[in-house]
Order: sequence, then C-alpha cells, then structure tokens
Amino acid sequence: MTTTAAVPVLADAAEALAVARAFASDLAAGDSERDAQRRLPRAEVAALAASGLLGVTVPRRFGGADVSARTMGDLMAVLAEGDASVGQIPQNHYFFVQVLTEAASPEQQEFFFGEVLAGRHFGNALSEKGTRTAAEYAIRFERRPGGDVLIDGTKYYATGSPFAPWIPIYASDAGDRKVAAWVPADAPGVTVENDWAGMGQRTTGSGTVRFEEVVIPAAYVVPTWTIFERPEVFGAFGNYLHAAIDVGIADAALRDGRDLIHRVARPWGEAGVASAAEDPLVVHGFGDLALRVRAARALLHEAGDAIDAARADLTVASAAEASVAVAAARAEADTAAVGVAADVFALIGARAAADGLNLHRHWRNARTHTLHDPRRMKIQHIGNHALNDVPPPSNGWI
Repeated sequence: MTTTAAVPVLADAAEALAVARAFASDLAAGDSERDAQRRLPRAEVAALAASGLLGVTVPRRFGGADVSARTMGDLMAVLAEGDASVGQIPQNHYFFVQVLTEAASPEQQEFFFGEVLAGRHFGNALSEKGTRTAAEYAIRFERRPGGDVLIDGTKYYATGSPFAPWIPIYASDAGDRKVAAWVPADAPGVTVENDWAGMGQRTTGSGTVRFEEVVIPAAYVVPTWTIFERPEVFGAFGNYLHAAIDVGIADAALRDGRDLIHRVARPWGEAGVASAAEDPLVVHGFGDLALRVRAARALLHEAGDAIDAARADLTVASAAEASVAVAAARAEADTAAVGVAADVFALIGARAAADGLNLHRHWRNARTHTLHDPRRMKIQHIGNHALNDVPPPSNGWI
C-alpha cells in the first residue's frame, strides 16, 4: 500500500476550522475551472489528506482530535463552499470513521485509525444498480476456509474512490446482516473507473468500482449491523454531513452572486441608481437569499448540537430528537442550496447566464447533490414525530 508523508495531527476544533478555511480558500481559486473541464482533483484531495483534516474525528484515545458534530458541520460547509465536489469527497471518509468508532473491535480501531492519522483515507463503494432499493446489496461476499473473505461484483456512485488508498464497501453476510469491508484500492482484482457523468458534482470521482474475485482478511470486515441494536445517531451524523455540503453550496452561490452583482450587473433603468447593488429591489432580493442561507445554517447548528447532546446521553428520545433535527437541517439546506443557486441569476440579469462565468455550476451541484435521498421523506419523518410522537426509524437513513 502506498505510504504518505508525515501528516499533522490537528489538536482541536479551532485548529481544524482554521486549516479548513485556508484550504477552502485555495480550493475556490480553481473550482470553476475544474468543474468546466471535469478534471479530477487528485492534487487537491492529496493536499486534503496531507492537511490532517481527515483525522479530526478519530477518537482522542487513538490520537485524534475527536471534534464535535457541531464542528464537523461547519468544517464540511466550509470545504463545500470552496469546491462542492472536493467538499463531498470526505463525507464518506468521515462516515466510515464513524463506522469504526461504533462497530469495530479495538484491534480494528487501532489499525484503521492509525491509517487515517497517517493520511491513508477512505473512499466508498456502497451503491449498486439493479437491487430493489438503495439499501439492498447483492454483491457476492463469501467467507472462505481459513477466514478470508471473497468479494465479487460491481458498485456504482463510488464517490472519492479514485483518490483513496482504502475502498470500504457495504455487503450482506451469510445471515443477511449488513457489514462493512475495507478493501485496499491496490488489491488484485480491484478496478476503479472514472465514468461519472452527472451534470453536477462533476469531479467527485463518483464512478464505478469493480471487484473481481478480490480476497481480503477477515480482520478488514466490521459488523455494521451491531450499531442498530441500540439507540444510535450514526445515521443522523452521516445525513448531517450531507446537509452541511448543501449549506456550503448555498454559501458559494451567495458569494459569487454578490461578486457578480457588484462587478458585472447593470442597474435597471427605472431604479434611478448608479449601480445594481444600490437598486432597492436587488438589495431586497439578495436579503431574501441571505436569509435562506442563514436559516439553513441555523438549523445545521441546531442539528449538530442535537447530535452532540445525544452522544453525551444516548437514549431513544435523544436519538429521535437528533434524527429529527438533522432531517430539518437536510430539508432546509436542500431548499436553500437549490433555491439560492437558481434565484441569484435574476438579481444579476442576462449576463449571469454567460457560460464562461460558470455561475450555473452551483445550481447543477445543488440539484445533483440534493437528489442523494428524497427531501419528502425528511418532511414525512418530521411530521410523524411532531404529530404522532413516532421516532424516525433506526436504519441509518435519517
């Protein structure tokens, strides 16, 4: 396996956010060009791994900063504002760090957290085509005599896998229970294809991964199903990171819209003002967009606090509250990202549609990422909890 040069271990939330802001500023400088050219951000992801940011959720007892969920929401939003594709790539990494935290043995934790702190991060290969739902897995997963595991089949939408030393997968064991298995990206039989062709999130590396008679040690398999035998906020945390990505996309659309209103927009003749930024209707419209982003961020913060509170005192009630808070943040961030990225065009005018400005990438990114799972189900669970006291299901999806 490829080794990585010495990676700093970030100490706390303040350091993590400072590093993230500086890194995101660098990302933003090349974001539009990478998107337009569909150029995979290999150098950028390598720099992310070298920054130490991918180790900040490792528990303190294993040497990590173990930052709060609230901090992770801000961190992910900052990265996604810099580049929505690069910002999405570590979502699966942090998700699988959490799998290890909640379901792995001490020996597995010691090994894999050591990998993370050394900069050897995780991609993912969860989704499959052809199964009845996205939560079902048909990939061949068999224990061999002696304990090794044979993996054979194809996964799709494998965000981040072209860049990662490890590719965790989901599969069903012989008892039809969900497990996670860590596959070295350079293992014989592993093929990663750069065939993602979505209109948005163009450079996430969300293509196909093929496993042809791949064999891994049993020590690389983690019984994910055990997480759901007790109250959990595991699913809420994964969804919360997705909400943060949408907040970041909304932030980016608002940022670039502000710049273009000042730089290229012309005032409407009837406004009687010298610049578009002085037009009262433009000011009002931009205030409405800013309000949507603030509302989404406030709900994101509330959700992060709810996850942290549930982790400190995990009960059925606290887990339900965290899941509902995250559902609210997801629903509002979805609306903010898609709406702000679309409506900002009208405040700039026809010039905003110039392809060279690539302002439309924010809408394309928002519309693509928010399709990850349906907003309508978030609203349904919020309503059932508020009206009928029914907690969201413990299934990892909310």
